[in-house]
Amino acid sequence: MSRRKDIMNIYMNYETVPPKKIIEKTAQAIRERGVEVFVVSNKKAALEKIKSLISKNQTVMNGSSTTLDEIGFTEYLKSGSHKWQNLHESIMKEPDQQKGLLMRRQALLADYFLGSVNAIAQTGELVAADASGSRVGAYPFAAGHVVLVAGAQKVVPTLAKAIKRVRDYVLPLESERVKKAYGMPGSMVGKMFILEKEMFPKRTYLVLVEEKLGY
Repeated sequence: MSRRKDIMNIYMNYETVPPKKIIEKTAQAIRERGVEVFVVSNKKAALEKIKSLISKNQTVMNGSSTTLDEIGFTEYLKSGSHKWQNLHESIMKEPDQQKGLLMRRQALLADYFLGSVNAIAQTGELVAADASGSRVGAYPFAAGHVVLVAGAQKVVPTLAKAIKRVRDYVLPLESERVKKAYGMPGSMVGKMFILEKEMFPKRTYLVLVEEKLGY
């Protein structure tokens, strides 16, 4: 019973959207680290903000993200209703596996790379983890611009608790997802990225949504 209660507490702590005061305080801490932050009320507003950030004829790539799926970005990118160059589409059409892998690596250099993060510290650090690094590889330097979208339930008090959120909460959920989706035994934290400071102005953007999105 105690173990079940502990698990329930973990889910409650990591799935609750904090008060607006905490969200605004966190957003300001992130801005002070060089990241442009836009606080929006819902997933529809998040998608509209992304559309406004990316001008036509830009190359666009996205990492795997439940959050991007939930706000409708993944389908919007597939639809061709934009005037961007969809690099992900070109990769998926490549029949040669080795060429596809090379294209995926080259796509990290996109004008705009979109994804999410797994945890956000109130002190301003952003934490993202991958098994392979195919998503987080673009975040530190490779992409021209990085647009991150995250639900505010990912906000935790400190960097240490942000890393703990990744290991205790995100990893088990991601493992269950890959088991169902790909028949794999599970996932792992192979590569972890911590954004402490962005030195290039207007390179990295965070769209922080005041509702639960992703995990």
